[in-house]
Amino acid sequence: NVKRALAESINTFFYYIGGGYQNFVGLGLDRLVKYEKMFGLDAQTGIDLPNEANGFLPSKEWKLKIKGERWYIGDTYHLAIGQGDILVTPLQVANYTAVFANGGSLYRPHLIKLILDSSDQPIGQVDNKPIKANIVSAKTIEIVRQGMRQTITDGSARSLQSVPVTVAGKTGTAQWSTTKPTHAWFTGFA
Repeated sequence: NVKRALAESINTFFYYIGGGYQNFVGLGLDRLVKYEKMFGLDAQTGIDLPNEANGFLPSKEWKLKIKGERWYIGDTYHLAIGQGDILVTPLQVANYTAVFANGGSLYRPHLIKLILDSSDQPIGQVDNKPIKANIVSAKTIEIVRQGMRQTITDGSARSLQSVPVTVAGKTGTAQWSTTKPTHAWFTGFA
């Protein structure tokens, strides 16, 4: 089930849901990209720092034009587990993780809350309204939260059980080279 797949990083589950298999029709490329865009993986987060990088979501048209290759089901499988030609920043991952931590809202991250003058008097406050709210259903949020918690209790991040607060998260692997080691990822909340 999805909770176990999240907890143990079971790629085959996400291949199946994302791309389908035999008589099961998965989400497919267009729906995967639709959801990835809903969570902000195609754009800058808008953090109050210069030079933030964009994300990149591949498409059939892009692959044909840039790589001269058609889109294969294996490309959809890779996209379903966050690999292949998708590019995301750590900040984008943290930002979409926060949607599950806070119950469903996507925010623009900020480094400051309040602007003070030279006498420490407030002269401005940073807007803290969600960019998007209720991105997915409360039921979906709860299922993902349970899977992320299970990652710590008996999944791929059991080493975090010793943390003195309740933690939930997701592990992953960024494979970025055929000649260099992969990079382990962890995103979470406590």
